[in-house]
Amino acid sequence: MKRFTVLFLFFYVATVYGQYPAISLIPQPVEMKQSNGSFLLTRTSTIGFDSQESRKTAEMLAQKLKVSTGFSIKPQQGKAGSIQFNLNKTAVAQIGKEGYSLVSSPNGVIINANTPAGLFYGMQTLLQLLPKEIESKTVVATKWTVPSVKITDYPRFSWRGLMLDVSRTFFTKEEVIRYIDQISRYKYNIFHMHLTDDNGWRIEIKSLPKLTEVGAWRVPRYGLYGGRAEPKPGEAATAGGFYTQSDIKEIIQFAKDRYIEVIPEIDVPAHNMAAIASYPELCCTKDTTMKVNPGSHFSYFYGDGVFRMTKDNNLNPSDEKVYEFLDKIFTEVAALFPTPYIHIGGDECYKGFWANDPGCLALMKKMNMKHPIELQAYFVKRVEAIVKSKGKKLAAWDESLPGSTDPEALMMIWHEDRIAVEAAEKGHPIVLTPAFSFLNLPQGEVTVEPLSYGMNRLKDCYGYNPVIEGVDIKKILGSEALMWSDVMQNQYQLEYMTWPRGWALAEDFWSPHASKNWTNFYQRVENEFSRSYIAGVNYSTAIYDAIVSVTGKEGKMTIKIDTEIPDLDIYYTIDEAMPGRFSPKYSKPFDLPEGPITLRVVTYRGGQPIGHLIALNQEELKKRLAAK
Repeated sequence: MKRFTVLFLFFYVATVYGQYPAISLIPQPVEMKQSNGSFLLTRTSTIGFDSQESRKTAEMLAQKLKVSTGFSIKPQQGKAGSIQFNLNKTAVAQIGKEGYSLVSSPNGVIINANTPAGLFYGMQTLLQLLPKEIESKTVVATKWTVPSVKITDYPRFSWRGLMLDVSRTFFTKEEVIRYIDQISRYKYNIFHMHLTDDNGWRIEIKSLPKLTEVGAWRVPRYGLYGGRAEPKPGEAATAGGFYTQSDIKEIIQFAKDRYIEVIPEIDVPAHNMAAIASYPELCCTKDTTMKVNPGSHFSYFYGDGVFRMTKDNNLNPSDEKVYEFLDKIFTEVAALFPTPYIHIGGDECYKGFWANDPGCLALMKKMNMKHPIELQAYFVKRVEAIVKSKGKKLAAWDESLPGSTDPEALMMIWHEDRIAVEAAEKGHPIVLTPAFSFLNLPQGEVTVEPLSYGMNRLKDCYGYNPVIEGVDIKKILGSEALMWSDVMQNQYQLEYMTWPRGWALAEDFWSPHASKNWTNFYQRVENEFSRSYIAGVNYSTAIYDAIVSVTGKEGKMTIKIDTEIPDLDIYYTIDEAMPGRFSPKYSKPFDLPEGPITLRVVTYRGGQPIGHLIALNQEELKKRLAAK
């Protein structure tokens, strides 16, 4: 019956879109029915709220409307507003804690919800129903209409997260707040801050001042991460920064006002060059020459989980002073963050230095351990006890699973599905973070995208379904987008890597999986491009770029060119000319003549260029052939 209902709704909405101007919402609501007419917002319109709990959202809407419409509408308590926010007196079970209903007609707009969070999400939908000019930072003269529509909406998952790595690239408090505001528009409710790593310690710990005096700063470097020059003797560490505890409080409050929970991550026992540069006695080698890493190479990954570090970036699990150090940190972190969770990282822990340390070997003998890998489980147990002593629950990457004994500890699964099954069997709640959620990966042609590893196109993100066979759906809290900041240097590059893939993941986390439709989605993405442009938010247009693949064998290469979305014309050249609408138009795979040829490709729509120019020389084409 449920399946029939979903299919009926899909075809009904498709029919409705054919009768009325298209409505473009991200994420897509659970149920939506459009009808004739629209509500016209004017300077005489009113905003009402039924209680003090609903007042905040009403005032937030009024503030947003004033910027672009110029209308000074003061919200009033009552139930007669042209735009009305109401909390349900009796909770509606269908919409739960974060759902809402929105009904607009020529008479006005009514948003009902069980909680203030639901009203906030309803407000975000209302803003998307208004013309795109609502995103303007200055007053615009236009007709401010809201189409007549009836929406019932609620999230698929309770954990709809986005992690930002502020260690590899430091983003200021103002930039973080701007980013939180952006993700709140698409109904994300978790902001995970990766605060510490080899490349910078970003949170003030008052009892350990060197963590920010030393650990927050590194020598300035540009270029590809992992290929940058090491610090030179005596070179000043001037790049970086950190958040004071006052900054953190401000970030948390801004997020709370948008119903977003901020999760802090203090990454241990590995990824700790910044901490060890500040306090060298914390690692096995007690390396007093350790510097905060500026993005230079010190790790080798061989596949199948095998890797090696040339520098000791781990805390020493056999040293009691390490646990005293962590107790101080978690005492202050727990006091700052109201979330029930503290994330301890726990990934990519190299055991090589532990295996040769007298203290670690003595601990292994004492605890009857057979292999240094067991030291990490011991470490996690100790840290879990510290976190629990602060009234918090542990959250960690899935490498920490063997050490956790608390079934309430949250496991973030980024490895194989079998680990999720094991975690669920041990009773742990789960948040899924597979490759589809990595926003630092290239999203299109690798020769024009920021260099990284792998590939994660918009269509890949949109096809992601946050469930795992064999895992009770009740154990899966949801999923999280991961923004590792190794491929970006500034706020606008951060936005470029986030959007539009962050829109796809927002829909994965919120909307019913059965209602997904790629064609409908990318059309809504294109609409959101125009809104983001007006808002001054950067985004990637990689979906318009050609996708070039090579088959055959060396000496005879066959070129196949595709696009992520249809209705694009592809033009190419192999004669050193720049491609354009007078060049050969691609229609089917072709054999590339022998010789030092450069293939150049560009996409058009409606007679106008729309994609990046892609130029692939003989060496690059052979690389793609070899990869087959």
